[in-house]
Amino acid sequence: MKQLVRMFSIVIVVSIVLMYVISRMNAAEGYTGGNTLTVYNWGDYIDPELLDDFEEQTGIKVIYQTFDSNEAMLTKIAQGGTTFDISVPSDYAISKMIEEDLLIPIDHSRLPNMQYINEKFMDLPFDPENQYSVPYFWGTVGIVYNPELVGDHTFTSWDELWADDLRNQILLADGAREVIGFGLNSLGYSLNDTNEDHLQEAKNKLNKLTPNVKAIVGDEIKMLLANEEAAVGLVWSGDAAEIMSENEKLDYVVPEEGSNLWFDNMVIPKTAKNIEGAYLFMDFMLDPENAARNADYVGYSTPNDAALELLDEEVSGDTRFYPEDELLEKLEVYDNLGKRMLSHYNELFLEFKMHRK
Repeated sequence: MKQLVRMFSIVIVVSIVLMYVISRMNAAEGYTGGNTLTVYNWGDYIDPELLDDFEEQTGIKVIYQTFDSNEAMLTKIAQGGTTFDISVPSDYAISKMIEEDLLIPIDHSRLPNMQYINEKFMDLPFDPENQYSVPYFWGTVGIVYNPELVGDHTFTSWDELWADDLRNQILLADGAREVIGFGLNSLGYSLNDTNEDHLQEAKNKLNKLTPNVKAIVGDEIKMLLANEEAAVGLVWSGDAAEIMSENEKLDYVVPEEGSNLWFDNMVIPKTAKNIEGAYLFMDFMLDPENAARNADYVGYSTPNDAALELLDEEVSGDTRFYPEDELLEKLEVYDNLGKRMLSHYNELFLEFKMHRK
């Protein structure tokens, strides 16, 4: 019995020593469990060197995790099994997170660099007065095309996608809101339309597009278009900029009937453990120099006026990615359609995918 007690005591002592050693090793590296920051963002959506700079400046270790859809992000945060200190959802997802009480209100006094955000990107319907979110990037949904492969088409209208000479030449981003949305826009309807007759009309029109659709794909759409595996693609503007940097033949346009104007904002989920670090990170990303570096790396449009002045004029003056007000007025932000209607959009999109087979 005494031997058993002695062995048990030794185990306890060894465990304590090991815990102390590990703690000291972490401290020597400048990090402890209390000064890490978990960031949940879209893939390839930040300059990794900025993460290194933030760690160096603050001593806070960044744990960077990614998601590929707002729905996946929402599910993971709502489940609450994983702690995230910062996330970067899109407009309608922010509205849903506010509705479901998943976010911490933002204290603007702790974000001095928020002064650099252009007013037209503040106080939008999905987050009035920016009570819960801070602008990160914005952009549009439009068409990338290769002029050498599409004849006289310039895609100033969505209807050009249905041209007979584009058979098996179009790639579509794998998004229900994007695809059903341009179907609705092509008919003159809102991309937030919930009228069942209009939705069925849009789906029926999309079904007629299937001979021209080569594939519905995810991130690989960038590589496929840059490598001229298809002539046309439905993409987000930032992806278009990246594709065009790889292949200068390509061009990008937002059709005149209108399209989606989207916003991705930084938020602090209620599960956050390092709120102080979250504010430090957001203000760091709002710093004009850092925001400009991030925009240069990612290729998306910055809402930061001071950062915009630091970008090359050929970037900041490119109206394909920084549209003039006349076009902006025709664009729509995605509404939070509610769980039932969003499921219906997904069903219609799935039916469209099945129609292609």
